[in-house]
Amino acid sequence: MGGRVIWVGTCGFARRHADVFRDLAAVEIQQTFYRPVAPELAARWAAEAPAGFRFTMKASQFITHEASSPTYRRAGRTIPPAEADAYGGFRATARVEEGWRATAAVAEALHAAAVVFQCPASFLPTPKNLEALYAFFESHGTSSVRAWEPRGPWPTHVVERICEDLGLVHAVDPFAAEPATAGLAYFRLHGSPPGQAAYRYTYTDADRVRLRSMAEEYDDAYVMFNNVAMHADARGFRALLGSGAQG
Repeated sequence: MGGRVIWVGTCGFARRHADVFRDLAAVEIQQTFYRPVAPELAARWAAEAPAGFRFTMKASQFITHEASSPTYRRAGRTIPPAEADAYGGFRATARVEEGWRATAAVAEALHAAAVVFQCPASFLPTPKNLEALYAFFESHGTSSVRAWEPRGPWPTHVVERICEDLGLVHAVDPFAAEPATAGLAYFRLHGSPPGQAAYRYTYTDADRVRLRSMAEEYDDAYVMFNNVAMHADARGFRALLGSGAQG
């Protein structure tokens, strides 16, 4: 495999921290999506991890999701109707900026390898949304890889152009769609095949072989499981790769 590195992990701690650090190579922090996390807490997580372990994280929903999203039930705040339009959509508002500051502070404390900006399916490729997306990413840089996960009907050529223009990595479930970017892959596995089984799906040996083949098409890859059996599935996939194939 030459110099290729495949980091295998889960979207969130599915087991005790010690078990995740022992068994896997990466974890994507989820708490940062729902509400601001203290950088001191993130620094403790980083201090617990062994050398070479990779942290990634989800950007604040204040940046990407409108206040009407059900995910705000875990935001820990009551949003007055008059402020609802200040959240999400990459808007140039104080609340979006609050979400960015919270995200950036934790990314620094974690030495996060990547920050994932996951958009809701309601965020469509309209001229208004594209203008906001470009303005946000052009003015908010970070030393972490910026991975963007659009959902909904985004044409591949549009995603490809945006990622090229803004220096983003297309985060995607490779069983659902092919990444629109090359070089580094960021796979988020939501259950395969996508559909009714979704998060309850357990990956088979055949799935793992296919996944390995897809990951090996890229220079390096993050393979992050996000299903009920994520820890076991990640361990199984890491075992298939062998100790020399991952960080």
